[in-house]
Amino acid sequence: MSPSVILKGISVEQQRPMSVAILGAGHVGTVLARLSVAAGHDVRLATTRDARELALIADFLVPGVRATSIREATVGADLVIAAVPLHRYSTLDREALAGHVVVDLLNYWPGTDGTIEEFEVPRGSSEVIADFLDTSVTVKTLNHIGYHEMESDHRPAGSPERRAVALAGDNQDAKAVVARFLDQIGFDPVDAGDLVAGAAMQPGTPIFNGGFDAVALRAELAAFAAANAPARQDA
Repeated sequence: MSPSVILKGISVEQQRPMSVAILGAGHVGTVLARLSVAAGHDVRLATTRDARELALIADFLVPGVRATSIREATVGADLVIAAVPLHRYSTLDREALAGHVVVDLLNYWPGTDGTIEEFEVPRGSSEVIADFLDTSVTVKTLNHIGYHEMESDHRPAGSPERRAVALAGDNQDAKAVVARFLDQIGFDPVDAGDLVAGAAMQPGTPIFNGGFDAVALRAELAAFAAANAPARQDA
């Protein structure tokens, strides 16, 4: 993230419904749209297809959502969720996302996406994406929970069975907004730290492969940080 980025999002203290832009109408995008609508947020769904064509699908899959163009979806959005395949991350409209809090829930799967050289590095995938979206504020979260689990595992606040979700980012205000969103759609947010800590929830890690409550998730994050600190310093 560029140090000159000025956030367009809301303050975490504000309790009005959020304006949430979801870019991508696949399984993950539509599930998050349903959860967001249920939480009372103003949700706009956008893809590269014509908004009128998307509206026919959206009305059936996500009642209450508005189908728009990508530019229209991001105008005034408090939160933008990038729910596109990772190999298409470079198609994200950097100008439209400038100044926005962007949730990165993408995963690098060489077996599916093929080898992508910019991700064949010691850094986490979100660090690469954040460099691309250098006029936005990237927060990594929701990549370590499947779309079917998002729908089945969300619970009201205080539920003993509530699942925790980690988030990582370099901007505290952005993380506060994302944490409030996670809480409102039914998950306990756990701050993993700066964006580099997102490596703890990438494919192949215990966090990615399991489901945890908040206490257990904090323990897993601490264990990963302890085990990988020397490697990160040498990278």
